[in-house]
Amino acid sequence: MKKPVIAIDGFSSTGKSSISKIIAQRLELVHLDTGALYRGVTWFALQNCCRADGTVDIGELFKNFDHIHLEFRNIGNELVLFLNEINITKEIRSNEVSENVSNVAKQAEVREFLLGYQRKLAEKGGVIMDGRDIGTVVLPDADFKFFLTASIEERTKRRYQELLGLGITADEKQVADNLAERDRIDSEREVAPLRQAEDAIVIDNTDMSKKETIEMILNHVKNF
Repeated sequence: MKKPVIAIDGFSSTGKSSISKIIAQRLELVHLDTGALYRGVTWFALQNCCRADGTVDIGELFKNFDHIHLEFRNIGNELVLFLNEINITKEIRSNEVSENVSNVAKQAEVREFLLGYQRKLAEKGGVIMDGRDIGTVVLPDADFKFFLTASIEERTKRRYQELLGLGITADEKQVADNLAERDRIDSEREVAPLRQAEDAIVIDNTDMSKKETIEMILNHVKNF
């Protein structure tokens, strides 16, 4: 029996990735954090395609697509992202990547570069993907679509704690400003903007625990 394809979209720091990971374990699905893929491309760009002033040269990035090989590997029941055989799981969560990822991700060429890879993984079912355009662009025929949202204040606290947990120095106001700017860029970009799919189930988890959010999603998919 084919397992479901689940799309989870939403704003940054609403718990999309960590929630999707737990649901994947509970339902024995493959979890794909598409945001990590865009962060991987951004990290590559910061290492290899920067101008003298430190900004990303988008045109140079496009020319280097052939040199970008991203792969998720299951290590100790964790999906770990490798770029050209290098584990970059921690590096892609840095402040520098966070400040540049929206600009990279809004490029039509970058989204097209990653689109086929994402869709191929979902062809046989049994996949849960999280991102910003999964239910609207990547997997418009997903069996279940969810859209997560939360207040900017709550998301700032979550992101700040995540960075500290990774050993990354952070300033709470800078985190809030970065989230607000990413929201603006993601929602206003011309290609595959962040928006709720018409048939998505909206969950505002501002005042919900991760466990409560997970149980709500599982209640919707339990009879598949």
